[in-house]
Amino acid sequence: MALELSIGELSARSGVAQSALRFYERRGLIAARRTEGNQRRYPAATLRRVALVQAGKAAGIPLERIREALDGLPEGRTPGTRDWERLSRGWRREIDERIATLEAIRGRLTTCIGCGCLSLKTCALLNPGDEAGRLGAGAPYLRTVPPRGRDATRRAG
Repeated sequence: MALELSIGELSARSGVAQSALRFYERRGLIAARRTEGNQRRYPAATLRRVALVQAGKAAGIPLERIREALDGLPEGRTPGTRDWERLSRGWRREIDERIATLEAIRGRLTTCIGCGCLSLKTCALLNPGDEAGRLGAGAPYLRTVPPRGRDATRRAG
């Protein structure tokens, strides 16, 4: 029989709490077989799946998307490099968009974030005529490049 890990061993090796592993199992991210004594036994390859779940979570990928990606991995064999590359390609665009948003937030934290509030003294300078309000609800400059105009340098931070 192939190497199997108890939930305690999987937790110790992965650094993920047993409660989280049980949650991942309920969500279909990992799977275990049950012994005659009803104890969980995970294939050793589950360590890689848990690492991928942790990496996806750290990148902000929703668990449902992580599960969908894991569902595309081969059954009956340990995923190889090509499997992981194919899986991660699907997330690259989403991660790149998240990075761009974070960079925009970092660059605009001390200036106009485009909330359209007009409540600060500087909003008359940074958001003349409530340009941000015409872009919709929320803080649109966090998601997009602010409109270019005479105050673009001040707006861009």
